[in-house]
Amino acid sequence: MMEIDPEKLFFRFYSASTEEDVIPILKELEGSSRVSWTPYGNDESFFGVIENQQASPIPALIEKITNSIDAILMRQCYEHGIDPKSKEAPRSINEAISAFFPKSSNWDLPGKRKLQAESIQILADGPRKNTSLIIYDDGEGQHPDDFEKSFLSLLRGNKNEIQFVQGKYNMGGAGAVVFCGKNRYQLVASKRFDKTGDFGFTIIRKHPLTPDEELVKKNTWYEFLKLDGVIPRFNINELDLGLNNRKFTTGTILKLYSYDLPPGSRSVISRDLNQSINEYLFEPALPIITVDKKERYPDDKNLERDLYGLKRRMEEGDNKYIKEIFSETHKDSTIGEFKATIYLFKPRLEGKTAKESKESIRREFFKNNMTVLFSLNGQVHGNYTSEFIIRSLKFPLLKDYIIIHVDCTKLKLNFRNELFMASRDRLKQGEESNHLRKTLSNILAKGHLKEIYKEWKDSITSHAESANDLLKDFSKSLPLNSELMKLLSHTFDLDKKDGDKPKTKKQETPKNKNGHDHSFNPQHYPTSFDIDIKSTNNDGIPMVKLPLNGDKTILFSTDVEDQYFDRVEDPGQLKLAILSPKENISTGGDKPGSPKEIDQIIDITHSSPSKGKIRVNINPTKTANIGDSITVKATLTSPNGDLEQIFITKISDKKNTEKKEKEKKLQPESIGLPKLSEVYKNKTDNKMVWDDFTNGGFDFDFDKIMYPLVEGDILDTIFINMDSSVLKSYKSKLKTEEQITIADRRYLSSVYFHTIFLYMITKNRKYTIQRPNNNNPDLLDDVDISEYLRDIFDSYYSEFLLSFEMSTLIESLE
Repeated sequence: MMEIDPEKLFFRFYSASTEEDVIPILKELEGSSRVSWTPYGNDESFFGVIENQQASPIPALIEKITNSIDAILMRQCYEHGIDPKSKEAPRSINEAISAFFPKSSNWDLPGKRKLQAESIQILADGPRKNTSLIIYDDGEGQHPDDFEKSFLSLLRGNKNEIQFVQGKYNMGGAGAVVFCGKNRYQLVASKRFDKTGDFGFTIIRKHPLTPDEELVKKNTWYEFLKLDGVIPRFNINELDLGLNNRKFTTGTILKLYSYDLPPGSRSVISRDLNQSINEYLFEPALPIITVDKKERYPDDKNLERDLYGLKRRMEEGDNKYIKEIFSETHKDSTIGEFKATIYLFKPRLEGKTAKESKESIRREFFKNNMTVLFSLNGQVHGNYTSEFIIRSLKFPLLKDYIIIHVDCTKLKLNFRNELFMASRDRLKQGEESNHLRKTLSNILAKGHLKEIYKEWKDSITSHAESANDLLKDFSKSLPLNSELMKLLSHTFDLDKKDGDKPKTKKQETPKNKNGHDHSFNPQHYPTSFDIDIKSTNNDGIPMVKLPLNGDKTILFSTDVEDQYFDRVEDPGQLKLAILSPKENISTGGDKPGSPKEIDQIIDITHSSPSKGKIRVNINPTKTANIGDSITVKATLTSPNGDLEQIFITKISDKKNTEKKEKEKKLQPESIGLPKLSEVYKNKTDNKMVWDDFTNGGFDFDFDKIMYPLVEGDILDTIFINMDSSVLKSYKSKLKTEEQITIADRRYLSSVYFHTIFLYMITKNRKYTIQRPNNNNPDLLDDVDISEYLRDIFDSYYSEFLLSFEMSTLIESLE
């Protein structure tokens, strides 16, 4: 019988830096009768369960970290003498943190956070281009005899009755195995937190099929190593496993050999992988530390960094990237409740151009190309790309400068279960997903985000001009019944009357340089809370009449600062509730069958405070009836005493929409020609200059030709650079003022109309444009048509248009 020392075998496995180092160890064990392999989950058919989980390596790694967080919370529960499945156990992750870590608020301090973060460590091993990852936690740990019921089991639902942990399917931990090199080697080792029992370990692999097995098996399977028919084990007091600032005594340690990190996370893990984990763990329950090796990166001075989620990164008080944070909270009877927090980045960072700013923001916060993040208990379960900003919201100027976090923890359970995949890395495609997308889009498109977009757009379109003169000259050379003109008229409205009067803008109330009313003096906690409703009932109570098929916006005035609902320390809330029959002071409040919950009769969306105003939008549910009346209490929470307002909502007759529908049908489907704006380097009359493009993330310089502003399916404005090097070079060869004037006009019309036709053809043919992601070439990013057109003109196309007339081109070819 071959002599095998379990302790020496473990250290041989643990010291192996890559999967190539594991192979010879396993070859030595092949001849031993003491060694056997058992299918993962005790079932060879679980191959499909393991393979079909997370679609990429980072979300799979997140499941390992989530398991570590769960294990620490479980240990705390046991150490507090509480059965995790009992009624005495915390009912949520937040309750568990409050109960087991009463000083968790100290984790916002770097020193305290790093000390706690050492309880969950991610360490790098192996060469730079073949990185293995070690994951350690000082959680509950497992006895060797329990490995097959915990680490090595599948679909047992071990955590299904435990409310304060993330896991429930008993499968997430297996997802990372498929990204462990070609052979899927993963080391698992653990000792129980109470120091009872031995230290156990095993190695997982994908079973190598023999020639005979290949003839009869369609698939291989995953399996784990046993020694003498049991999980290998040995006794320890402590082990030196190279952990950061500690020895291993109890808990769990994993090693993922040759882990398939995406290209954007293959450098120092304490920087790039750290950022990716921060994105997927938007608001983790516990902080984590990532540690790289001096041998791998001898010139890097910061090889260890703690992380505590993207939320805290963006909400740091001195964050140089964030311009504004605000939120919209929605509650209805179908979805339940969710809060969408919007993080708006500065379009230009100090000391950087717009292009450099955009690149810096994307590098720091968009490593995984996620713009809208849907999270449950702080872990991202699905996302939208910037496509949502472009196509659903139609706010293209914001696509590179906004992250939207949607907290789904309070969604209705049935809705939530239909929304998220068991793998927790993407949304299901179905009715619930479509409904959530539409609801989110409607809320954001008419809230504070709409005001921001209008401000950004107005800042760069205020000098745009009509293109009627250009159109007249162009149309003279084309028959009106030509196929080209027909195609053009399908996309744009060519029949606008010259006499059409532009809409006059309403004069706005003067504001100070910060955008606030002069009288607004924000407070840390609210001292005032008033409702802006003039109508009242007979008892003098403010009353809102809500059309059965419409909606209403109610404004509340307050003196609290804008960040009150969204700040990390001492945030407040706006609560809306129906008064009980005893409290109800409205007529009809004692009627039988009155609703108990407010979302049974009205859907509600409320914003965070903005310049002294809180906006509440309400609309009736499908179960509401004309004549329904409820008395609502609005409460603005404060540690100095809650502030309250009471109002009545009464469902009235349907709003007459026939006139609006008729007017809508009379409107042409096509739109007017896009506006034209000349842009110069220096001020010329009332024309735009390069520096006007602070918003929008686009820098004009000598190499840039044009910028088309596209909103949804509408080409709104074409900005043309009149100081481009292409035009300057062309005009340098001309001698007379007349020639220069003609060159300007030719350049302007060529770029303008070629942009229109390229846009029109791309839209009418329904082309979609994609290109490889900069960080991960395996991912394809959607390219919006605006960026596509800009790139065409920057790539010598405009030079060709100026240098060659068609007759000249034909002559040169002859």
